[in-house]
Amino acid sequence: MSPSKFQTNLQLNKRILSIVIFTFVCYLSIGLPLAVLPGFVHGKLGFNSVLAGLIISVQYFATLASRPHAGRFADNIGPKKVVIFGLACCGISGLFYVLAFLSSAIPVLSLILLCVGRIFLGVGESFAATGTILWGIGATNPIHTGRVISWNGVATYGAMAVGAPLGVLLNLHWGLAGVAGFVMIIAVLAITLASTKQAITVVTGKRIAFRAVVGKIWMHGLGLGFGTIGFGVIATFITLYYADKGWEGAAFTLTLFSLGFVGMRLIFGSNIARFGGLKVSVVSFVIEIIGLLMIWQGHSPFSVELGAFLTGSGFSLIFPALGVEAVKQVPQQNQGTALGTYSAFLDLGLGITGPVAGLVISHFGTPSIYLAASFMVMLAIVITLKMMRIENRRKQNE
Repeated sequence: MSPSKFQTNLQLNKRILSIVIFTFVCYLSIGLPLAVLPGFVHGKLGFNSVLAGLIISVQYFATLASRPHAGRFADNIGPKKVVIFGLACCGISGLFYVLAFLSSAIPVLSLILLCVGRIFLGVGESFAATGTILWGIGATNPIHTGRVISWNGVATYGAMAVGAPLGVLLNLHWGLAGVAGFVMIIAVLAITLASTKQAITVVTGKRIAFRAVVGKIWMHGLGLGFGTIGFGVIATFITLYYADKGWEGAAFTLTLFSLGFVGMRLIFGSNIARFGGLKVSVVSFVIEIIGLLMIWQGHSPFSVELGAFLTGSGFSLIFPALGVEAVKQVPQQNQGTALGTYSAFLDLGLGITGPVAGLVISHFGTPSIYLAASFMVMLAIVITLKMMRIENRRKQNE
């Protein structure tokens, strides 16, 4: 690589990172209370573990419901305003956590306040994350869409990795109020920083209807949803898998998954622009399947750890690779709506993984979910190959 090209890449990455920092703040707000709230609901308020789990899930449903709206607003008023609104919602969630902490003597009221906070956080995730990607694309160039989405993902998982242990530490010293206070502080700082940055021009012109957008990107979203299941069964059930086997080290397996994920994005993220999103997706799905099958057949912790690393590596590029192809299907003035709708399939995939996988475990045992997940990823390959045929046919007709 020539020095000038290296400098250009460095400048481009710095510009992208200066914007995806808002995604980092958003997901830090999500990660901080993640390990704290279930203990507060169960231990402090005295509710059962089911309600403790539902408190976490409220955010996911809010995110799923608001994703398409976040994209549409980004198209209409610009991503900068959408990001600031999303960060404000993240900060407001912290305020409701404080109110819930102060109301802990009235458990039902405290639980309601937590639910409201989780709803604000879910909406904040939709608006901040979707808006940040569109802001990054607009601040660089559409040809760098894959790179923007890739860096956005690194910020997402990096923040989640930092957030959970930091949240536990803050809770140890200051309780839920300390966690909530930190969420509000970082939200205010991020909003202040975002306000100083230059907005991008909103693309005008006739926009196609929402139904038409869904019709153009639903196959990309379905591929993403099926591909996400591999991540879901590892994140949710790997500790149960290790417990069933009588092994220790489930946390290290999750770390290896994350290392594979981040490493693949950093090293091979540029291949999306080079080879095309669909081809990269097919290769990624194959790697993910190999990893899942290794976990299913895992006879030792080492083979499961290697399987988790491969699954993380395979899953890594799926979102940006299919996302690049999805936004190509619509006019530029509809790209926010397309991206928000496409992202909702990831939320949907993660949302259905828990209950469905739990049902499979009850009938066939814990290892079976990794075999089942590999079949779902195979369906994603079938869908992607069909999209490749459609694209080749379209090019032949041009």
